[in-house]
Amino acid sequence: MNTYAPALMTDQYELTMISAALQDGTADRQCVFEVFARRLPGGRRYGVVAGPGRLVELIREFRFGAAEIDFLRGAGIVDETTARWLAGYRFTGDIDGYAEGELFFPGSPILTVSGTFAECVLLETLILSVLNHDSAIASAAARMVTAARGRPIIEMGSRRTHEDSAIAAARAAYLAGFASTSNLAAGARYGIPTTGTSAHAFTLLHDDEPAAFASQVAALGKNTTLLVDTYDIGQGIRNAIAVAGPDLRAVRIDSGDLSVLAQHSRELLDSLGATETKIVVSGDMDEYAISSLAAEPVDMYGAGTAVVTGSGAPTAGLVYKLVEVEGRPVVKRSENKATVGGRKTAVRRHKPTGTATEEIIVSQGVPDHAANDRLLQRSFVAAGEVVAMPTLQESREHLRQGLISIPWEGLKLSAGDPAIPVTIVPTS
Repeated sequence: MNTYAPALMTDQYELTMISAALQDGTADRQCVFEVFARRLPGGRRYGVVAGPGRLVELIREFRFGAAEIDFLRGAGIVDETTARWLAGYRFTGDIDGYAEGELFFPGSPILTVSGTFAECVLLETLILSVLNHDSAIASAAARMVTAARGRPIIEMGSRRTHEDSAIAAARAAYLAGFASTSNLAAGARYGIPTTGTSAHAFTLLHDDEPAAFASQVAALGKNTTLLVDTYDIGQGIRNAIAVAGPDLRAVRIDSGDLSVLAQHSRELLDSLGATETKIVVSGDMDEYAISSLAAEPVDMYGAGTAVVTGSGAPTAGLVYKLVEVEGRPVVKRSENKATVGGRKTAVRRHKPTGTATEEIIVSQGVPDHAANDRLLQRSFVAAGEVVAMPTLQESREHLRQGLISIPWEGLKLSAGDPAIPVTIVPTS
């Protein structure tokens, strides 16, 4: 079985354009491409940039080896000129963009890729794949974190997505403020705290529930979480405390009317002397379900399917468009898909108190900015070399501060205008 490098995730139409451009002499024209969203998903008031940290590492290793070139030749996808060009491919241009963890809005130029046409267009699929996926997850996860009001959330959606996507999703959710993940690969690769408890299968394996709980406590100690809803939740809690004692760390409820069950469980735990035992709830948690439990005695949430699928918006809707050729702005004029030409620079304006008020985007220039304003783009890659990138923890804090800065209405889960207005000033 052959295994191919990530470079083959390139779409064929990109190679079609490169082959033609190499033949007609336009492949080396200096170009600028930009990534932006025309609109936010329905009901959203902001998006979260996620993925640049993964993306720059993938671009660093983006190469076509012998196996990839042989496949492309054998399938008749490229001619010899294009094959030779691909064999020597290295990205030598510049990439600038919004910091990972930055908020974005319709029209925000969240990534700018500069270089020759051929070397930039070849990266389109890779760039959109990473940013659309990770930004969708982080945008949904940030809404869940806001809805949780400081209560921790565990990312536990690995079984609801592709195995590689699961790792990226765990990273994006942690960036957005999730406390931990059940995905061990994400823990190993990115240093994300991991956590997990047993499933119903473990309880069913044993002769009865007390035997299952005793086995788990014997192996892991009392600093574990017992799943109490395999049979009867009330009896499950009694069995858990009888086995582990009142200093059991937590119980988890994964089904039923969680609002009612959380209240009854707290009362029962307190009556058994387990006043410090936490209640973890899971099972189809999204931002709306989490928000509905804000007044209930829930200590922690577990989110799976909703977070790894973007909670109804599995893509951030980002596009990658050519905006400048040899210093000349170019535009697409298609109905409902028109673009603004020229390389953009963005600034976010703030009140002296730190509250964001608007985003100004200027084509082929730099917006005027005052002491309380912040230029949004930074360098990721310069002349093909990766610039030092923020750590995941730093990006996580960047997002936390960004969410604090937007007006409180922008954090609402209901549909409405973007959290701050965006003004795009076209080139003259």
